[in-house]
Amino acid sequence: MNTFNSQRRKLLQYGLGSLGIFAGTTLLPSTLQAASLVSQLTTGAGLLPPDQNGVRLPAGFTSRIVARSGQKLFDYRWHAAPDGGATFATGDGGWIYVSNCELDKQAGGAAALRFNSQGGITDAYPILRHTNRNCAGGHTPWQTWLSCEEIDKGRVWECDPFGRKAAQVRSALGVFRHEAVAVDTQNKQLYLTEDQPDGCLYRYSARSFDADGNPSLADGILEVAEAVDGGFGAVRWHPLPDPLAINTPTRKQVAASTRFNGGEGIWYHQGIVYFTTKGDNRVWAYDTRQQHLSILYNASSYLSPVLTGVDNITGNAAGELLIAEDGGDMQIVVLSADKVLPLLQLTGHDRSEITGPAFSPDGSRLYFSSQRGKTGRVEDGITFEISGPF
Repeated sequence: MNTFNSQRRKLLQYGLGSLGIFAGTTLLPSTLQAASLVSQLTTGAGLLPPDQNGVRLPAGFTSRIVARSGQKLFDYRWHAAPDGGATFATGDGGWIYVSNCELDKQAGGAAALRFNSQGGITDAYPILRHTNRNCAGGHTPWQTWLSCEEIDKGRVWECDPFGRKAAQVRSALGVFRHEAVAVDTQNKQLYLTEDQPDGCLYRYSARSFDADGNPSLADGILEVAEAVDGGFGAVRWHPLPDPLAINTPTRKQVAASTRFNGGEGIWYHQGIVYFTTKGDNRVWAYDTRQQHLSILYNASSYLSPVLTGVDNITGNAAGELLIAEDGGDMQIVVLSADKVLPLLQLTGHDRSEITGPAFSPDGSRLYFSSQRGKTGRVEDGITFEISGPF
C-alpha cells in the first residue's frame, strides 16, 4: 500500500466528511485534497444506461453484487432488509463491510462481509442477533459499529465488526426511536438522530474515558438540542432528566427542544455534524465549534429537485457528501457547496430504498444495499459494490 492510500485509509477510519467553512447560512467544503466526484460528474456525459446489474453509473465505474438476502455465504445466510452500513480496515490490508438487518420481532441484528486486499470475499458472519429494526447506526474510531434500533424503546448496541466480542447494549445513549450516530472525534462526543416526525437531535458526553482516551458509552450525559432562532442559528443543549425514558418519551422531556421531521443519516468531520431529515427533505449542518445550525440542502428550494427522500449519508476524501435516497429516483446523490448531482441510480427498484453507503477504507470502492430489491420484499435485498475513479 502506498503512502497516499495509507493516509486515505486512516482518514476514512476516523470519518471523512467535508472540510467545512462557515459562509452565511451554509457550510461549504474548503480546498479539496482528493479527486472530486462533482468535477467528474460535471464534465462527464452523465449516467450511462443500466449495466448488467441494473445500475446506472458514470463512465469508468463498474458494479458488482456482493450479497443477496438469503444467499449462503460461508456459514452465514445473508440477512433480509439490509440497512445501515460501514467499513473497517483489517490488519492484512483488507476490510470489513458491516450491514444492519431491519427486521422486527427480534429478527433484526447486524452482520459482516470480510474482504481480502484484492477485494475477494473471504468470510461472512453475524455480529448482533435478536434485536429489533436495526436501521442505521455509526462507526467509531475505536473500530466498533453502533447499531441502532428504530422502535419506540429502541437502544444502541455496540458491536465488534471482527466478530470476536459479544455485542453490548449502550442504554446511556438513550432509549428512543434511534436512527443513526456520529462520533465527534475532536470533542469525543456522540450525536444521534431520531426517526420521528417530531424527533430531536441528541448529544452524548461521557463522564469517563478508557486508557486510549476513548469515551465510555456506559456512563455519560445525554442532552437534547434547542435551535434558539426557530430551528436555525445558535444551539443550546439541555440535559435529559429521564434518558432511559422510564416515565416520559425522550423527545417529550424538554419543552424547549427543537423538532426535526424524521431524522435519518448523520456524518461528522472536522467540527461539522451533517444530518438529514426525510420528512422535509433537508440536509443540515451543525458547527460544533460555533454551536450553530444551518441548512445545507432543502429540496423545497428547487422546482425539480435532484435529491428527494434523503436518508443515509456518508462522505468522501474530497469533502463531498453522498446522500442515499429512500424512494425518490433511487439514487445516490453527491452534494457539494453549489452542486447536487446523481452518482448512480438503480433501475427497477421502485419499491425499495438505498441503504448503508460506505467507502472501503482506501476510498476506492463504495458499498450500499437496495433494501427490498426489485420485488419490494424485504427477503429480496441486494448489496452492491461500486468500483471506479473515486
